[in-house]
Amino acid sequence: MGITGSIIVFVLIWWIIFFSVLPIGIQSNKEKFQEKIEGVDPGAPKNPKIVAKFLITTIITSIIFIVIYYLVKFNLLNLREYLL
Repeated sequence: MGITGSIIVFVLIWWIIFFSVLPIGIQSNKEKFQEKIEGVDPGAPKNPKIVAKFLITTIITSIIFIVIYYLVKFNLLNLREYLL
């Protein structure tokens, strides 16, 4: 796997994991704002903890990417033989 392919695979895995981790631990502002406040979406989260989710996503993605990289490097995951 070349550098370009590795970057593409890492980014794809990162976004999939990020969208999976994103809704974890979200609390709505619905209970906090009973009256309507201008410019505040009642469905917006109180504290999305986005930095922690970036870090968790990067750690999980790195582990998954390392496994995939070594599977490809040692020819245990070779999709080209199935395409012929």
